[in-house]
Amino acid sequence: MQPGVAGILLAGAAGGRSAGAAAGAVGSLGLMQPGVAGILLAAGEGSRLGRPKALVQIDGQRLADRGLLLLRAGGADPVVVVTGAAPVDVPGALVVHNPAWPTGMGSSLAAGLSALRSLPPGECGAAVIALADQPLVSPECVTRLIAAHRGGAGIAVAGYGGRPRNPVLIAREHWAEVLTMADGDAGARPFLRAHPGLVTPVECGDTGRPDDIDTPEDLARVTELAAQRAKPSWPLR
Repeated sequence: MQPGVAGILLAGAAGGRSAGAAAGAVGSLGLMQPGVAGILLAAGEGSRLGRPKALVQIDGQRLADRGLLLLRAGGADPVVVVTGAAPVDVPGALVVHNPAWPTGMGSSLAAGLSALRSLPPGECGAAVIALADQPLVSPECVTRLIAAHRGGAGIAVAGYGGRPRNPVLIAREHWAEVLTMADGDAGARPFLRAHPGLVTPVECGDTGRPDDIDTPEDLARVTELAAQRAKPSWPLR
């Protein structure tokens, strides 16, 4: 399925380094590095779906809760959940309401990054950004993005069969520029397209799928696919 504009953070942005090339001496030396946080974008009203996406359930779990588990189990901590169209209480997450959610995903990305900027750089050096409506992405994908960052990647983008999709990891030194360029439904795409040489593609096609849930038909298909996998109950790290 081709993703809708509001369903992706990027498209065609991958270039630059490979994940293997990014694995460098810093990780091998075992030096203490800042933590990596997670941002779950869950503000959309789901206009074609007929209900806010964060509240949609698959196998008895809301997409907001599944997204939190995805990021935490993959190694991201803390996790910010950005809400908008509907109030959502997500235990274990820092919930940030984006009052500008109707303007598009860019404002939700800005809200999430702005919340994390209050943390000292020594505690949070990067963020993995995921979408609530992609519940078939796996924690292993998040783990691989973090590993690429530990190896030196400032920007790491999950790919599926060589196609760049989500999640995306963005190091703290790039947040200010991302914030100036995040607009409408483009999310991080303007920044990524402006700096293709910074992007490290990380293949995750063997770990899961980036299918979006935009319509009732999408939900039925993804629910069926999810039933073929174990219910996400990954241990939180």
